[in-house]
Amino acid sequence: MKHIEIINGPNLNLTGLREPMVYGCVTMEEKLKQLRAAFPEVEIGYYQSNVEGELINYIQQTGFSADGLIVNLGGYSHTSVALRDALLSVPAAKIEVHLSNIFAREDYRHHSLITSACRGMICGLGLEGYRLAIEVMNEE
Repeated sequence: MKHIEIINGPNLNLTGLREPMVYGCVTMEEKLKQLRAAFPEVEIGYYQSNVEGELINYIQQTGFSADGLIVNLGGYSHTSVALRDALLSVPAAKIEVHLSNIFAREDYRHHSLITSACRGMICGLGLEGYRLAIEVMNEE
């Protein structure tokens, strides 16, 4: 059984409540139920924190044992060299996900420091991005 961890950063605890026109109305808890039902052969873990150091600790804690990490580090994607370094430090496969299309937003969101530490990026497809990332990782 594959083990994939979804790691979400700041403000993503409010998914389904915050700016529904941008992020949708489905909560992450609801989406996790759907994902676990759709991929019963995959152990899907989940972690969210608004604190950069806690995210780094979790990446280091799970990145050596999980088969894959799906990371949506929110605003830290554009600013955190430390999170990028943490991702580069672990052998798990990594895919970056963003609910919104970061290239259709403010200029400062157009560049992610995280992308080069990952196999690829999925953005602009809402919570479906997580399903697509699991599909790709499950096929490897």
